[in-house]
Amino acid sequence: MSTILFHEIVFGPIHSRRLGASLGMNLLPYDGKLCSFDCIYCECGYNENFRTKTKLPTRENVKAALEDKLLQLQKEDTSIDVITFAGNGEPTLHPQFAEIIDDTIELRDKYFPNARISVLSNAMHAGKKVVFDALKKVDNNILKLDSANLDTVRLIDRPNAPSYTIDKQIELFKKFEGNFIMQTMFVRGSHNGKVVDNTTENEISAWLEVVRATNPREVMIYTIDRETPEKNLEKVPLEDLKRIGDRVEKLGIKVNVAG
Repeated sequence: MSTILFHEIVFGPIHSRRLGASLGMNLLPYDGKLCSFDCIYCECGYNENFRTKTKLPTRENVKAALEDKLLQLQKEDTSIDVITFAGNGEPTLHPQFAEIIDDTIELRDKYFPNARISVLSNAMHAGKKVVFDALKKVDNNILKLDSANLDTVRLIDRPNAPSYTIDKQIELFKKFEGNFIMQTMFVRGSHNGKVVDNTTENEISAWLEVVRATNPREVMIYTIDRETPEKNLEKVPLEDLKRIGDRVEKLGIKVNVAG
């Protein structure tokens, strides 16, 4: 497959379906992938195919790379809407994630004070106080929940911790007291002979209960947009995504639908 790996600490800006002009931040190896999920739809491919021995960039590396890029964008008179932590896996795995967030806020305030800071995370590590506190500081802490059904999560997202449970994730989400954005990838198809579909009525009803219980300030609904490591997946039609979004709006929660 044609995977997308980011070979720099700072990349872009690129156009994001959900966030606008986004300057990307990759805190992970530039030649491989490091993630606590192994999603069958991940544009970076499967973890086992992109193992790396490359060291993670240091806090100092990240700060210098970001400042250089922001200065360059200023000189070019190029505007950005958001600085987004995503990259080749799960950004909160970086041991200096919290300090890097502090540096990013400082540099954002200095060079592009109107830009937001976003973190795309599987939320698996939000139970660590330093990670939780850092996520609370950013403008958009965008946390993943693709299903309220553990079997479906194990099929689609494949978390690498046997201890992962939906109940734990719900409790972590609740700690944000509504100040987070839930992101959900809806997808259909098959994987290893099993049907993949988190858009059934049973799936949506259970997922909506989690949305209601955790009360995020916004829900981002999207489907696959690029090539996936599992070839037997298909996009969910925009009309179906909008129907799901309408049900979220009835809960009084803002929805961002990206087909």
